[in-house]
This record gives sequence, C-alpha cells and structure tokens, in this order.
Amino acid sequence: MSASSWKSDACGTSQLFDLQRSSLPELVARRAAETPGALALTAGAQTLSYGELNDRADRLARYLRSLGVRRDVVVGLWLPRCLDMVVGALGVWKAGGAYVPMDPDWPHERLAFVLEDAQSRVLITNASLARQIPRGTRVIVDPGAPEITAQSEGPPLVKVERDDLAYVIYTSGSTGQPKGIEIPHGGLVNLVSWHQQAFSVTSADRASHLAGLSFDAAVWELWPYLAVGASVHLVDEFTRNSVELLRDWLVAHGITISFVPTPLAEELFRVNWPPKTPLRIMLTGGDTLHHYPPASLPFVLVNNYGPAECTVVATSGAIPPDRHDATLPPIGRPIVNTHIHLLDEQRLPVPPGTVGEIYIAGAGLARGYRNRPDLTAGKFISDSFCAKPGSRLYKTGDLARLLPDGQFAFLGRVDEQIKIRGFRIEPNEIVCALNQHPVVCESLVLACEDSAGDKRLVAYLVLKADSDVTPKSLRDYLRRRLPEYMLPSAFVRLDAFPLTPNGKIDRAALPALDAANTLHEALSTDQVTPTQQRIIAILKALLGGEKIAPNDDFFLLGGHSLLGAQLIARLRETFGVELPLRTVFDAPTVVALAEEIERLAAKRGDA
Repeated sequence: MSASSWKSDACGTSQLFDLQRSSLPELVARRAAETPGALALTAGAQTLSYGELNDRADRLARYLRSLGVRRDVVVGLWLPRCLDMVVGALGVWKAGGAYVPMDPDWPHERLAFVLEDAQSRVLITNASLARQIPRGTRVIVDPGAPEITAQSEGPPLVKVERDDLAYVIYTSGSTGQPKGIEIPHGGLVNLVSWHQQAFSVTSADRASHLAGLSFDAAVWELWPYLAVGASVHLVDEFTRNSVELLRDWLVAHGITISFVPTPLAEELFRVNWPPKTPLRIMLTGGDTLHHYPPASLPFVLVNNYGPAECTVVATSGAIPPDRHDATLPPIGRPIVNTHIHLLDEQRLPVPPGTVGEIYIAGAGLARGYRNRPDLTAGKFISDSFCAKPGSRLYKTGDLARLLPDGQFAFLGRVDEQIKIRGFRIEPNEIVCALNQHPVVCESLVLACEDSAGDKRLVAYLVLKADSDVTPKSLRDYLRRRLPEYMLPSAFVRLDAFPLTPNGKIDRAALPALDAANTLHEALSTDQVTPTQQRIIAILKALLGGEKIAPNDDFFLLGGHSLLGAQLIARLRETFGVELPLRTVFDAPTVVALAEEIERLAAKRGDA
C-alpha cells in the first residue's frame, strides 16, 4: 500500500455479517414477520408499524410490476417528507426498480428535466402534486389510492441483487443542468452494514429524519434503522427550522441517533442541553465543520464526509470536545470496504501530511452518471492501486491531507464547486440561469465567507446599459428555474469583469461587497414601516450602528452567522414568528426581512 493510500480492510474483501447476504427489502420484511406490531415510522400523529409498512409496500410493488417496473426501471418519487415517501421507496425496491427522489419545492423546469433525463414513465406522488403534472406524460401513482390497497397481499417474487440500481439522485451540474448519480444496492447495503456496526444500532434505537428527499443523507436516515427493527421519527418543518424547538423535539421523542446537517449542528452546539438526554450520537456532514463541540454536550458528535457518488459516507470520525487549536475538525477515517488515496496532479501518491486530491475506491462507488458516459469516464477511472479486475477510483475534486492520528483534514475544492448549508452547488448552473435574464450580459457566482466561516452565494453581474433591476426581481426570476438554496443572497454590479493576461476572469481582482456596488431594492416613497423600524432597532442593538437604512445588507453592516442566530432569536421574541437561520442569508436586508415576517404573520392569521 502506498504512503498516501488508506483503507478500512484488505482490497476487495467484505467482512460484513448478515446484511451483506440480504437485500434491504428482505430485511424489512424479516423485521415485519418477527415483530409486525413494532413501531417503524412516525410523522406527527401518523404511525406505521413494521407490518403495515411492509404490507403497504408489497401492495404498491405488485401494482408497479403491473405497470412494467422491473430491474433498473427508474420510478419518480415526488413527495414531501412523509410516511408515503418511505412506502414509495420500499415499494419500488420490492418491485425490482429504482427510484429518483424529487423535491416538491423544485421549480417545474428542473422537475421536467429530471423526469425526462431519468427516463421515468411512472411517478409516485399525491393527489395535490399530481394536479401540477401535464396529463398523458406519465403514469401517476398515489400510494394511498384504492387501486393500490386493492392489490393482493404478499410481495412479488423479485430477487434484488447487489448490482441492481437502487436510486438515482440528481445534483447540480457544471453544464447548467443537473446530473443523475446511479447508486446500486451494493453501495447502499455497505453503508447500512457499516452504520449498524459502527454505532451499535439495535431495535431499541429511535432515529430522526430531517433531510429533504433530494438530499442523499435521507437514505442514511432511514435504512440502517428500518433494516434492524428500530423506529424512525420524521420531524415537522416548523420544528426543523428552529434550533430550540428541534432540541426539545429530539429530547421529548427520545431520539437516540440523529443526523443533522453541519450548519444546523453547529447551531445546536450553542444552545443549552439537559445534562441527561436519550440522544447518544449526533451525526453531521454535508459541509465543512468549523467548530469543536463544547465539553458540556451530553452526546457524541460524529463528523462524516462523502460525495453522493460514493453512497453518502466515505469517511467518519468522532470529534473530541473543546479543542482550541487552529485546525478544523477532521473528517475521520475511511468506513468499511472503502479506500482513500491522496494523489497529486499526476495521480501519484503524496507523502503523509501533504495536500492531495481525494480519490475514493470501494463498495460505495456509484455506477456513474445517468446518460453521461463522457462524464462517467472522466470521474470514475481505473484503480491502479488494486489488482481486482474492474476496480475503479472516483476523482472527487476535494483536497485533504493525512493527519498524524490517521484521520483526514478536509481542505476545500480543486475546482469551483461550492457546498453551502449541506447542498453541493455548481456555480455554472446558476450562471447559466442568470445569463438568460434579459438585462444580464455576463455573470459569475462565488461563495463568500463571513467572519465565522459560513458561506453565502454572491453573484457578480455585468448588466446592459441603463438597465434597472432589483435583487428581488432577480431572485424571483431565478426561483422559477432553480431550487431555493441556489439563489444568491447578494448581487454586485460591475461595468466589466477584471481579466488576467490570458483573458480569464481574475477572481482575485473582484471587488469586495460594499454598499456602493451591491444592488438594492427600490425604496418605497412611503415612510419606513413599523415592522422595518423594529427590525432596525434590533440591528442597532446587535451591530452597534447608529444609521441603518431599510436597504442595508446585514452582512455588509458587519453581521455574520453567529450574530445571525441572535438576530433570528430576537425576531422570534419580537414578532412571534419562527424563521430559519437561512432567512438571514436569503433575505439579508431590513426590507426583505420585514416582508418575510409579514408574510408569515399573514399566513398565521395575525395580519
């Protein structure tokens, strides 16, 4: 083994117990046969026992088989986080097919592209969402419809193999269109096997489910627990967006293991926890962890790293509390049946402690990208470090170095890809959408960090002469084409982009954001509203400024994510509304915050 290659066990071997010989649908069916009345899923007042979950999935699978769902046939799954979402995924697997998760908040353009690219002719959704789909384009299946419940009992006689496709998940693409990543059952089984072993999961555990369906962590929140007979509890959207309410929910529901995206996990560090809580492990990942947990935290924090191309997790490690050094928390060691190589530009191993690009091999690798053989060939390459025929490496584009204790330190991206609040974003996809705007000549999108290390998207624009455009109008335009997490929070206007001698945009010469170059909303001729006045008073107390105008940007005034959390808390106390922290990034001006507060108040019936 080379000096910069690390793995969890011998190349090509598999040491993982019973699960490695069974498929996930088989294991859920086994749990249902052994303890049919045991709790499998909850969402608010709704529950499903293992017997009910298995029976509903069996009936759905029989119906899907009648529609032609077979091995490697992809079925769209367009549902919010709910019990039907889990029934749908399990039913697709029992039919022998694979599912593609789609977020109900996606704009229709993105939804239409994914359905067409995935070649999904069957779509599992509910009656409300189904009304938004043009008739005749595909077969719509509602998991609770009479034609499903009328199916006969028992599963279809389908054997799920390790090489069969389990799901296709779409992430942002550098060409301006999302790209689909094909994950086989073998990769998912390896993830579930490792997870159960690493965290000693038993049927007594109670796990949370917070992630959106289109985030690959959603599969990690479900199947390690449902395969062993534990219960999974889906948190509601209102609770999920409040740090204090989420903490209280985790404690009240007796959650023992919870995955929380990195930015939210760091917020949870800063709230007080009871000395004793059922929560024993908090898993985090999806973004760079900037802080070590306090020693008072009554559970273990585990940091995880892994591209979607490697079935959610490639490395994992517990984070010790209260380290006060200059290094970021590490991303751990390779999980079982996973191999990490740090290579230089010539794909040669770098010495320990030296920065190299992460290449991943092992059981978790995706097949590749759907309908993109060119991209697959460029990212999934032959593994020269393993003698097993057909072995591959995934070129991540991520940088890391090996620490003396054998863990890895994550050091950012080789290319321009961005990770913000757990979402992986290709800036070119945003640029492609911005450049279609009638007044935009050129654009560039970057991630700018605040003093606490948190990122927000900033778009630099060259606009047509005499054009008049506002941040709100730009975001409204993009909202019809992109998910909410891909909308820039600030827009900087330039006369022209600075260029390097070879004609490329000189990113180092781009101006910093300031009040003069940042686009502002058009001010109303009316006086400042009472809501705006109260927000300005809060900002003055937080930031110490004497003159704060309704169009001033929170971050340009000196704000950052830590102060943003305090701002959200004070807005909640003042207005009685629950705003997620991301609101400060998405609506960083007094005007925008006031609009959001008044919108929520009106929705609640207070206005």
